[in-house]
Amino acid sequence: MTAVRLEGITKSFGSHRAVDALSLRVAKGSIYGFIGPNGSGKTTTLRMILNIIRPDSGSVEVLGETRSRAANDRVGYLPEERGLYRKMTVRRVASYYAGLKGMPRREARAETDVWLKRLELADWADRKVETLSKGMQQKLQFISTVLSGPELVILDEPFSGLDPVNLEVLRDAILDLRSRGTTIIFSTHDMAKAEEMCDALCMIFRGRKVLDGTLAEIHAREGTDVIRVETAGGVAALQAIPGVSDVRDLGRAQELRYATDPQELLRALVDRGEVRRFEIARPSLHDIFLRIAGPEASEGAA
Repeated sequence: MTAVRLEGITKSFGSHRAVDALSLRVAKGSIYGFIGPNGSGKTTTLRMILNIIRPDSGSVEVLGETRSRAANDRVGYLPEERGLYRKMTVRRVASYYAGLKGMPRREARAETDVWLKRLELADWADRKVETLSKGMQQKLQFISTVLSGPELVILDEPFSGLDPVNLEVLRDAILDLRSRGTTIIFSTHDMAKAEEMCDALCMIFRGRKVLDGTLAEIHAREGTDVIRVETAGGVAALQAIPGVSDVRDLGRAQELRYATDPQELLRALVDRGEVRRFEIARPSLHDIFLRIAGPEASEGAA
C-alpha cells in the first residue's frame, strides 16, 4: 500500500529549478526520509505533497487522493519554521491545534495530557509558551502535530536544535508512531540519523533524485566497502601504495579504497611500519552521497 505517490513533479522559482522531475513512492506505515544538503529541494517537495504549493508539472497523490487543499485532517505537518502562540498556555496551544483537525474538545484535552507527560512537559502544562526553552517548544510543536492521530505525519527538520536527551525522547516518539501504523516522512540533512531510523529514503541533490530505496537496496547498489586504518605513516604513506585510492584524512585515522585483496594491503602496511588500526567498513549514507554527488556536494553535505 502506498501513502504518497509522486510522478515526475517539477517546480521552479523564476530561473531556479528547485525540484526536477522527481518520482517516488512512500509505503504506508513506514518512516521515509528526505536526505540532502540545505537547499537541495527537500522542503519544496514536502510543501508540494501538502499542496501548500503546486508543481509546475507532474502529479501528487496522498493517501489515495489527488489533493485539492493543504489543510487535511488525515495529515499532520511540522514545518521547519516553528510557530506557536507564545501568550497561550502549553495545554491550550496543543488542544487548540487538535481542534483545528476536528478533534472533540474533551478528547483533545485528555490526549494532550497524555502527550505532555510522555514528552516530559506535564509540569509546564499551565505555563505560557514564551516561558519554555527552545527544545521544549519544539517538543510542544511536535505534540501539536501528532495529537489528533493523523495517518500521515510530515516532519521538516524535526531534530534541529535539540540537545541529545530531547532528541532521543522525540526519536522514540516517532518510532512509536510508526509501530502504530502511522506513515512518517521527515526531511533532514543529518544523514546518520536518517540511516538509523528510516525504512526507506530519497536522497536529493540540486533538486534531482540521486538515490531512492531501502537502506539494503541502496547499499547493494552503491555500497563499496571502505578501509579505515591508523598507521605511523599517515596519508602520504598510504598514497604511495599501489592500488590505494580515495584516501580521506579523518584525523587520527584515514579512510581509503583498495583495488584488490585487503589482506595484501594489510601486509604492505605492516612491512612499512606500525599498524594501530585496520578495519573493513560499510560506507555510510554520507559517504555514498558524496561519491554520487561529487565534490560540489561536500560543503552542503557537511
